[in-house]
Amino acid sequence: MADDYPKVDRVMGGPAGWISIAVPAVLFLYFLGLLPQIAEAPQVRGIDWVPSLDIRLSVLLDGLSMTFALLITGIGTAVTLYSARYLGQHPDYPRFVCYLLMFMVGMLGLVLADNLIALFVFWEITTISSYLLIGFHANSAKSRRSALQALLVTGTGGLAMLGGMIILGTVTGTFELSQILTMGDLIRAHPWYMGIMLLFLAGAFTKSAQVPFHFWLPNAMAAPTPVSAYLHSATMVKAGVFLMARMNPALGETSAWFWILTLFGGVTAVFASVMALRQTDIKQVLAYTTLMALGTLTMFIGAGTHYAIVAAMTFLVVHSLYKAALFLMIGIVDHATGTRDATVLRGLWKVMPLTGLAAALAAISMAGIPPMVGFIGKEFMYKAGLGLEGFAAIWVTGMIFAASVMMFVVGGIVALKPFRGELAPDLHQAHEGPWPMLAGPLVLGALSLIFGLLPGILGHYIVGPATRAVSGEDHEVHLYLWGGVNMALILSLLTFLAGWLMYRKHEAIRARLTAFEARSPIDFDAGWDRLLDGFKGFAAWQAALIQNGSLQRYMSVTFLTFVVLVGLTYVLQGAFVTGIAFSTDSIHPIQWTVLALICAGSMLVVWTHSRMTAVAAMGVVGIGVALIFIMFSAPDVAITQLLVEVLVVVLVSVVMLRLPYLPRRSRASFRPGHALIAAGSGIVMSFLAVSIMAGDLDRRLTTYFETVSYPEAHGRNIVNVILVDFRALDTFGEITVVVMAAIAAFALLRGAGPARRDKEEM
Repeated sequence: MADDYPKVDRVMGGPAGWISIAVPAVLFLYFLGLLPQIAEAPQVRGIDWVPSLDIRLSVLLDGLSMTFALLITGIGTAVTLYSARYLGQHPDYPRFVCYLLMFMVGMLGLVLADNLIALFVFWEITTISSYLLIGFHANSAKSRRSALQALLVTGTGGLAMLGGMIILGTVTGTFELSQILTMGDLIRAHPWYMGIMLLFLAGAFTKSAQVPFHFWLPNAMAAPTPVSAYLHSATMVKAGVFLMARMNPALGETSAWFWILTLFGGVTAVFASVMALRQTDIKQVLAYTTLMALGTLTMFIGAGTHYAIVAAMTFLVVHSLYKAALFLMIGIVDHATGTRDATVLRGLWKVMPLTGLAAALAAISMAGIPPMVGFIGKEFMYKAGLGLEGFAAIWVTGMIFAASVMMFVVGGIVALKPFRGELAPDLHQAHEGPWPMLAGPLVLGALSLIFGLLPGILGHYIVGPATRAVSGEDHEVHLYLWGGVNMALILSLLTFLAGWLMYRKHEAIRARLTAFEARSPIDFDAGWDRLLDGFKGFAAWQAALIQNGSLQRYMSVTFLTFVVLVGLTYVLQGAFVTGIAFSTDSIHPIQWTVLALICAGSMLVVWTHSRMTAVAAMGVVGIGVALIFIMFSAPDVAITQLLVEVLVVVLVSVVMLRLPYLPRRSRASFRPGHALIAAGSGIVMSFLAVSIMAGDLDRRLTTYFETVSYPEAHGRNIVNVILVDFRALDTFGEITVVVMAAIAAFALLRGAGPARRDKEEM
């Protein structure tokens, strides 16, 4: 319950509460003012963010983005007003406001972004902020587990989506959505289309909790009720739906897109509807109905016809209105009664009439009963399903009929049953909620009625522009409450009849579903735990195998990985360079001498059994490299190399003199495995060097530094000029790090000195 925390005396949450209400309210009014202008013609605005990577911080204002922006800010205003009263006296309420506003900004950036990379950045902001919101009650193990589960599932999908974005940007040559959405034919004809589509759908399906990734969403109910209302109605879970709708002009209109979305969406809708009937906690009931709505939206976006897109955009608004109202209503009931159990709640109408009115308006819309806007959405869904051909028509229409029947039943469970009948004896302490908590549900419920009676407003300003943005076609949208007697109306009447009959038997149905679930071997949530345990076991095995404390093993694995991956790439790509002529006549005898010195030092490192001799031999190799730098007119680099080599040899030698005796791990004089790794590394590096020399070097930076070093930086030594002028801050940072490391090392050595002397005296 919301009251289980020490109270802090605040009025409406104090300054944090008023700020949290003002921000979405102002943004809502701003977007509402833009609505008539954007409904006529979309706009693109932005600035260059990272020009070298073709990344712009740009926004695409069209019907789809404006619809989501209005839902995010409008429902966000209702949720923050509700939260200021519901959680305003919580000691961590300011932290809650920060998380909620961060989430709101992330969602707004996501739906408004015109650049794919910017969209991904905001996508991840919603992932992190939702993790913080779901785990707001950090002392609860359930909250922490649910938050981590949501983070890992949606974060993994987001990484897959990022891969799809990068590939799509490579195919199209741009990351701007306003340009990509006009290249649908090019993208669909490309050999990489299937991979791009699947990667995008991985991000969308995990975010919008499509089966089999659905299990994290009901668990997210561990979040406070305002968070649940916001995440489920207008924000996070709709992000995946937004992505599919946004990418429909570019990735849609293929059989793969059609069948993947309609099959997964249909299964999710019906599965979630059945699971909703199984629950007794009305908050969990609504969580599963959110899954139903997400599956329905996915199915109609995949269907892709004009009426299917109209149905999806209409239902998007319908669901946002009734779901936010119902979640907020449940919070009021929980706040007033201390329970959300559907088997306990009854008779609340007598003590909570306004809450009951809000619940009734929202539930009637969810059930699709006229004159609510939910009826219009359901009519268009039936019309869209009947407009398909063959098995697709049967599948889509059948799934919508089954889901709609069960939504009718759920409407009765969450809004009719708790309020009708005699007041339960344990609920006499129940009371009406305060106005900040009632305002949101009542206004949202009233909007469901207003849009139902005046559908032309919704169709002209919201659904029509959104449909044109998703379909990529300029069709007029005409929403209506009464379309005459047709097959869609007949299916609606059958829905009401079947829903009423099921509601009469819903307790028996719930008992049977509970028994079936107890016998079912399939448990996605438990499967998630087993998957995590498997990953942890694999990580432990891998760490024990590789990170066993042997530096020799670490080096072997590192270089072997380098040889295999780079060498295999050479073989698969056929990148071997041939035809490079080397002339020994141009090599000076001194250069041969230096080469012989380096080779001798290397051979001595390989064959000696003395660690001190090996260190000295490595120093010889380093000195030989320094001589090469001198011969090729790089004295600064040569001096640096020489100083580093001398310093390393001296320090390592001194340290080795102080180390205890370390027995050799192997007495073998020749280790073929190490020899193969060393030879392979040398061969691969040789191929890399030859390939670089054979290619055309990009000398733009070299030419730039050669040109401007003296006239602009007043230095004749280009290396020094680069370090102290062009890379001044970088060099200063490096010096700072070295100085800090030296100070820390000096402090550690000085601190260890007395202890060492004491130990020696003992």
